[in-house]
Amino acid sequence: MFHREGQKIILITFFIVAVIILGSQYAIDIPWLRIGIQLIAVVFLILILQFFRNPTRRAAKNFDEILAPVDGKVVVIEEVEETEYFKEKRIQVSIFMSPTNVHVTRYPASGSVKYSKYHPGKYLVAWHPKSSTENERTTVVIRTPKFGDILYRQIAGALARRIVNYAEEGDNVQQGEDAGFIKFGSRVDLFLPLDCAITVKLNQKVIGAETCVAAVLKKNEEGEITY
Repeated sequence: MFHREGQKIILITFFIVAVIILGSQYAIDIPWLRIGIQLIAVVFLILILQFFRNPTRRAAKNFDEILAPVDGKVVVIEEVEETEYFKEKRIQVSIFMSPTNVHVTRYPASGSVKYSKYHPGKYLVAWHPKSSTENERTTVVIRTPKFGDILYRQIAGALARRIVNYAEEGDNVQQGEDAGFIKFGSRVDLFLPLDCAITVKLNQKVIGAETCVAAVLKKNEEGEITY
């Protein structure tokens, strides 16, 4: 299955590749050159198809957990001052997506959308420390039953030129459902309450709508804090 945001690009690519293959078949007499051009065209098509793939994910919805919004690698876990919405300290968990990752953004938790805003900006590499505040990005805040307000931010990378965000203020959203798409390399930041338990580690690979990123802290019968 392919994401709807890639349908136009996939159709255009199919057409261009077909023209290249058919054109080279009749216009190029040198066998190795003709075959080489055709193989390059096919490889390009495969890359486009894999980038826009959209595997089916059915999240086991759980109010006690925040799930990874995207596929990728955890590159930041730290306490920071979130300055756009909360204006207070939060735990930031950042997930970097390479061009080979699935680039669908999924809602990390169920709840109601309290804030959704697009920011034009630069195209620094996605792992740059200033990319979270200077790159093209969208910020979405979801009010959840157990964690209160949580924030996720889609950030364009050096190759990305378009962020798609489906979240609108007032929407009731479900954990794991399609929340948008970022084209060609990017990053997503989560800003979570200080009193939650982070369940991932730096450099850990995560899967959108499957990997638990944070959990609600609880106390067992002996009074020990668990999650």
